[in-house]
Amino acid sequence: MSETTTTRPDVIVVGGGIGGLSAALALSRKGLRVRLLERAKEFGEVGAGLQIAPNCTRMLADYGLLDEAKTLGVVPKAMVMKDATDGSELTRLDLEDLERKYGFPYMVIHRSDLHGIFLRACQRAGVELLTDQACVGYANTASGATATFADGHVEEAEMVIAADGMHSVARRLLVDDQPVNSSYVAYRGAVTIDKVAENQVSTDSVVVYIGPGCHFVQYPLRGGEMFNQVAVFQSPKALAGEEDWGTPDELDAAFEGMCEPIQLGLPLMWRDRWWRMFDRDPILNWVHGKIALLGDAAHPPLQYMAQGAIMAIEDGWVLAEHVGAQQAQRTADGGTGVDWDRALAAYNAVRPEHCRRVLSTGRKWGELWHVDGVKRLQRNVILRSRDTYDYTYTEWIYGPTALTPEQEPPLYPIIPLASVTLPEGADA
Repeated sequence: MSETTTTRPDVIVVGGGIGGLSAALALSRKGLRVRLLERAKEFGEVGAGLQIAPNCTRMLADYGLLDEAKTLGVVPKAMVMKDATDGSELTRLDLEDLERKYGFPYMVIHRSDLHGIFLRACQRAGVELLTDQACVGYANTASGATATFADGHVEEAEMVIAADGMHSVARRLLVDDQPVNSSYVAYRGAVTIDKVAENQVSTDSVVVYIGPGCHFVQYPLRGGEMFNQVAVFQSPKALAGEEDWGTPDELDAAFEGMCEPIQLGLPLMWRDRWWRMFDRDPILNWVHGKIALLGDAAHPPLQYMAQGAIMAIEDGWVLAEHVGAQQAQRTADGGTGVDWDRALAAYNAVRPEHCRRVLSTGRKWGELWHVDGVKRLQRNVILRSRDTYDYTYTEWIYGPTALTPEQEPPLYPIIPLASVTLPEGADA
């Protein structure tokens, strides 16, 4: 990428993942000079598929990137939730109708493809992109903030965005906390579509099988040329405090006895790598002087809401909107530039509370997915009673991103199971 220049940027972004790149793009569109520094030697993303809901595709459209994303991803027709034990359908979202309601599609896309979209957009926008830059410290100054790197050099700007991930160095300025181990682990497997041709799979929907202590996700990628699968389960070894946990033998044991589509999919999972699932407890302050957290540095989630990358993209969009509002106010007052104190205060007033709700709901939603026995039957009654076209409980998450504090959303997944009466003859 580009060589270091002597021109002082307006903004430094630390971290070249999806969150950092999208924030750099959003701020460069406001006319700011942005320098982004990534610790890896090359830009890139690991993993497989991502789900991006209307609250994200709305922003891709605003950036002029939605058409490109559509050519690289898939717009599925439905999201279907099934019982992992017997394969029966529990509830669904009609994603074509969802697009009509919210004005933007629900998409699935390979993580590296979405990352590439933002990387190319940043290059076109003139963002200065530097690699092999490991940040080791942050500090505020009289005129802004600095980031210090492992090679000893210091970058300075009017403000610094710390998009430096789950193990953020900047987060330590705000809170002394550690990642929370969920004891769950994820296996992934993205294969060419011919590998699942004889399996019982849907090539036009996102299908989620939820079961006792585990769940299994399937959907197409890259225009239907690939098929993505994710297997998630609770590790007995993790619960027992063992260091070597989430191993392939546990994968097989967790899904033993689950329905046939899962059994057909399991042999296709990558078994040489797995992702242990951690999050952090929500915090309600992301700003330290002219240093602001963004993405997983602020709110690393469990994945049950499929909002991790989306929240990071929203962070940058919302911050840039507040920056634009402050630029407009300065212009109206006969001045120039950004009132960073006001812009960051506005960002801090909106995003932490919204993301707290996503993180907290995700934890509860995950608990509901994984119940067993009578609780499983009660959960199934709740989910089967939902009208496909009832959006009461999606509005707060898929509707337009708030630039002002939200009302507390209704949390459909948290209905007390004990209040549910089972049909006569139901057997756990």
